[in-house]
Amino acid sequence: MPSTPQLSISISPHLTALAMISDALAGRRRGLPELWRKALASRVSRLGHQAVRPLAAPGYSVVPDSLVPRTPIGADVSVQAQITALLDLPPDNLIKDLEQAFGGGPPPPHWRSAAEHPVPWLHGYAGALSDIWQSAEPLWKRARPLLDREIQRVGVATVRGGPELLLGSLNHRIKYGERGLLISDVESSTFDLGDREIVLVPMLAGKDAVIVSLDNEEAVWIAYPVPGADSLWRQPLAPAHDELSALMGPVRADLLCAVGEPMTMSMLASDMKIAPSSITYHCDRLRAARLINRERRGREVWITRTHRADELLDLFRRHT
Repeated sequence: MPSTPQLSISISPHLTALAMISDALAGRRRGLPELWRKALASRVSRLGHQAVRPLAAPGYSVVPDSLVPRTPIGADVSVQAQITALLDLPPDNLIKDLEQAFGGGPPPPHWRSAAEHPVPWLHGYAGALSDIWQSAEPLWKRARPLLDREIQRVGVATVRGGPELLLGSLNHRIKYGERGLLISDVESSTFDLGDREIVLVPMLAGKDAVIVSLDNEEAVWIAYPVPGADSLWRQPLAPAHDELSALMGPVRADLLCAVGEPMTMSMLASDMKIAPSSITYHCDRLRAARLINRERRGREVWITRTHRADELLDLFRRHT
């Protein structure tokens, strides 16, 4: 690294979702509170659980580029944009990403299922990402003051010429010294920063969570737990489901919670293990109550929550 590296900051919620997936579902424990781990895991389908397992294979930390934003620089990358990109990704692109990540040839055993069945794997992972974010997004919104404070901290360090001190204070797994920036990882590699900038990405994650991308031509980025995140873990994870069920019935309560991100009718039927005709019936009732919108795109009907539904769910969260 040069003596004075150029720093910037990006607020990318997808890195938070990726860290939570790795910790709560894939088994790479990085300090997420146990209650959150169990609650998040309970909200993801069996297919989603199967899809995320490769992320925590012992001895590996590399994942294909498809799973992370290429460069969270400038415009922030939303979770919904990443979900859409995964669902639209041509299967051959995933296979190429795997070949690039692991040096060509057959992928490691834990990634072979994804390489052999890319479409089901992509849909499973996209579903897991959607389920995780449905529960984590309210926490992300409440974290805005912490993120704003971190933006200010990085800005002050950059303007006053103290980036080295800042880099050394990001996380106990990151140290700055005479040898440059040392980041704890299970796979040892050396990288030359050159004239690239370092993009810092604060995230809501366990205290040991660090995600990095060091081989991009434009910039390197480092995602780390935002300072003060411990104060948020005591907040309720989701609406008071029992009360919501009493109001509208358990099936419609589950359905309303499930569409935190847009989903098709077939995706809902599969995830909830309910016949399509029953999903249609319950969606009709929720639409009549102005709690969901339906939009036909080609052969699929997509379901989204309305602002009225979000306000209803927020009301139950506040009373949890």
